[in-house]
Amino acid sequence: MNASSIGWCDKKGDEGVLSIALPIKNADPLELLPVIAEEHQFRFLWDEAKDLSLAAAGYCQKIELAGPKRFELAQRFSDATFGKLTNASPNTYPLARPRILLAFSFFKQAMERLQSHENIPAMQAVLPKWQISRQGESAWLRLNGIVTHEADARELAEHLWIMKEALMSNHKKTITTNTYSLAHYQNSKDWQNSYMPALSKGIELVENGQLNKLVLAVRQSIQLKESLDPLQLLSRLRKQQNGSCRFLWQRKFGEAFFGASPEKLLSLKKGHFYCDALAGTASRNDNGSLLLKSNKDRLEHELVVNEITQQLINEGLEPKRPNKPCLAKFGKLVHLHTPIKAISNNQRALLLAEKLHPTPAVAGLPRKEAISWLRTLEPFERGNYAAPIGWIDSEGETELRVAIRCGTVKGNLLELTAGAGLVKGSIAEKELEEVGLKLTVLADQLAAVQCDPHDKEFKRQSMT
Repeated sequence: MNASSIGWCDKKGDEGVLSIALPIKNADPLELLPVIAEEHQFRFLWDEAKDLSLAAAGYCQKIELAGPKRFELAQRFSDATFGKLTNASPNTYPLARPRILLAFSFFKQAMERLQSHENIPAMQAVLPKWQISRQGESAWLRLNGIVTHEADARELAEHLWIMKEALMSNHKKTITTNTYSLAHYQNSKDWQNSYMPALSKGIELVENGQLNKLVLAVRQSIQLKESLDPLQLLSRLRKQQNGSCRFLWQRKFGEAFFGASPEKLLSLKKGHFYCDALAGTASRNDNGSLLLKSNKDRLEHELVVNEITQQLINEGLEPKRPNKPCLAKFGKLVHLHTPIKAISNNQRALLLAEKLHPTPAVAGLPRKEAISWLRTLEPFERGNYAAPIGWIDSEGETELRVAIRCGTVKGNLLELTAGAGLVKGSIAEKELEEVGLKLTVLADQLAAVQCDPHDKEFKRQSMT
């Protein structure tokens, strides 16, 4: 592959990153992720029904750190990595561009009282070794590698062809969707009982005016009888949550963070920023008509819209938004949704993301005070929950989702996290119902085998 050596003839002894790509057919990134990822490798999935589907595996370059400058350092890492990257396949479609994958934690630093022996980095940025991207009928396989000599480039090209053949021989392989039986789970009364004290305090804080809004989360633990492959749940969620973006971030074998996010924190495409204000959730039997008339939910939603809009204005942008919210449906959940857009004016995406995170949709207002109360009232570390996750490509285009409707699996333990926004007029029973609905997004996909009374109880309650 002659193109792979272009640019290296005059760089003898220099180390750089070479990126090469080939078109492939019949490629479903979700189904082919196990082929490109060895058992103990890093794995990533980004799966949008009407847009980009992306699978990635292995490390070419990476950085992990904590601290107040994590967004700035992620931007600098991306700029530096792409600056030394030679794209030997420059004429591919935009969907096939090299991408750096990004995952942030909700807080920039874990709390000492909640720290475990393995804390989640506040920022992770990865240029993967392998990347499969698909949009519509077009799909590409890309390989990124460190190169110091022309022989390294030839070796990379050979590996790319070998992998392409392996993918073509596996293109009919499908992700099996097993059912899972439960050894133990935390039922609805368990998580509700642990949530109620914080919920009562949160409602008190917004009713007496100390906070305008507070988004309190709860965590539910489910002990499975066998280990869980998140790809199976994500495959099911394509039908159950087809309007969402399914995601997977797996740093090591046996541990993974995954979910189906309906909420776009920030997207930069063709010189325009796009954001979602998604706040206000319909009750169980409401198709959205009551939600649109709810003063409490309209207040909650407008707080989010106004804060995002003001943050964009503070950065010198001119955001545009509809006058009224619309309804957005994701499976059983219906939310109030306001899209917001602005011309970028050369603003860097990750630096703007730092200003937006966390939005009032997942933290509260005023932001500083709300975050302090979250630290006080939530008895667990949020980790990646409600934090930005996504990618930035070699041209600077960026997509970051808010990591909600999510769970973390460690061996046989599945932990689900969900929250509800509290404002004046919030009623504890309705907030409990809302959190229960959000927890079922992933829990219902387990399709638990009914093999003992506990499992039957699980299905009957469905964590409501």
